[in-house]
Amino acid sequence: MIPKSFIQDLLNRLDIVDVIERYVPLKKAGANYVACCPFHNEKSPSFTVSQSKQFYHCFGCGAHGTAIGFIMEHAGMGFVEAVEELARGVGLTVPHEQSSSPQHKVAPDLYELMQSATRYYREQLKKTPRAIEYLKGRGLSGEVAARFGIGYAPDDWQNLKSAVPNYQDASLVETGLVIEGEGKRYDRFRDRIMFPIINVRGQVIGFGGRVLDKGEPKYLNSPETTLFEKGHELYGLFQAQKAIRAQQRVIVVEGYMDVVALAQHGVDYAVATLGTATTPYHVQKLLRLCEQVVFCFDGDKAGQKAAWRALENALPQLQDGKRIGFLFLPEEHDPDTYIREFGSEAFEHEVENSLPLSGYLLRELTAQVDLKTQEGRSALLKHAQPLLTAIAAPTTALLLRKEVAALAGVEQAEL
Repeated sequence: MIPKSFIQDLLNRLDIVDVIERYVPLKKAGANYVACCPFHNEKSPSFTVSQSKQFYHCFGCGAHGTAIGFIMEHAGMGFVEAVEELARGVGLTVPHEQSSSPQHKVAPDLYELMQSATRYYREQLKKTPRAIEYLKGRGLSGEVAARFGIGYAPDDWQNLKSAVPNYQDASLVETGLVIEGEGKRYDRFRDRIMFPIINVRGQVIGFGGRVLDKGEPKYLNSPETTLFEKGHELYGLFQAQKAIRAQQRVIVVEGYMDVVALAQHGVDYAVATLGTATTPYHVQKLLRLCEQVVFCFDGDKAGQKAAWRALENALPQLQDGKRIGFLFLPEEHDPDTYIREFGSEAFEHEVENSLPLSGYLLRELTAQVDLKTQEGRSALLKHAQPLLTAIAAPTTALLLRKEVAALAGVEQAEL
């Protein structure tokens, strides 16, 4: 926990105009500063920053807050991350009150180590025709590969020896780059296309490695480390932030190649979960950035299961006025193959017509029961109850309750 006194001291040392001008060009207008709002599309400026009151307000979309709130909204950071980011800028160290959860401090040299590994993998890609041909075969240009920092880990046991000063350094194990056991250590990633995972500050915190040929696992991710927490990070978010704000929409897909292939075809507002289900933190992070989140899953059983988990984790994070949708591609397609076969216009048409969360929720609930029978209607209410209770957005919860009540043949008050 960060002491409230420190938060106040930090805000007193900051000038909100300076903070916001790092991201948005401001113009003086009387006592205040104005700009086109970075949180929604507009042609004339309705975003106002008050230097005397030290807060911002948008008369178009209602966004408002302090310098901390702006960094949270603009970068999709959590509160603690935003405070630490601003404190660094004014040379303060953030104190933490004792709490039951342990605090992990990340040494700067761990980030430097990950950056060194990224450079090494990128250099190896340039020297490996087989890996280059693989990426070309997947339809990727050199420009997009460079944008995402894609590289290649050679098929050898200790590749990173030539990339780091000391291969026996404990940091290599701590960051998950190297595995240690029975007195031996060797690289975790071998003969794989390497996808750096980058946080919102632009720092490499982990990797995803994909096999070039057939092999298991198809994707190998960095383990959880002091740098990398899978449930909090999204692949491609750093590269996609600007496009997400411009479109006020984000597509959540399942794989690294899906994100990169969509970007190759101009759909550059996609992100992917990192070998884990969508978490409430993911949903919260994305809803801070834009108005609409669309989950895009394969149409097979695994895709349906992942979609339902995403829905359950999204319910407590819903906000009135923001939209969550679900897009199911044909079973034989994923976003990568679909956009390569049908093009970006067809894919974006599918996104435009994605199933709203309310429609998906009601479709799945009614598919499980026979509404012609009393028992079926009773089962509907039983299945719907925990889901409706989880919804924090008051208007959304009210409208869904009305629909469920009508389907069950009861009055809303009875429900």
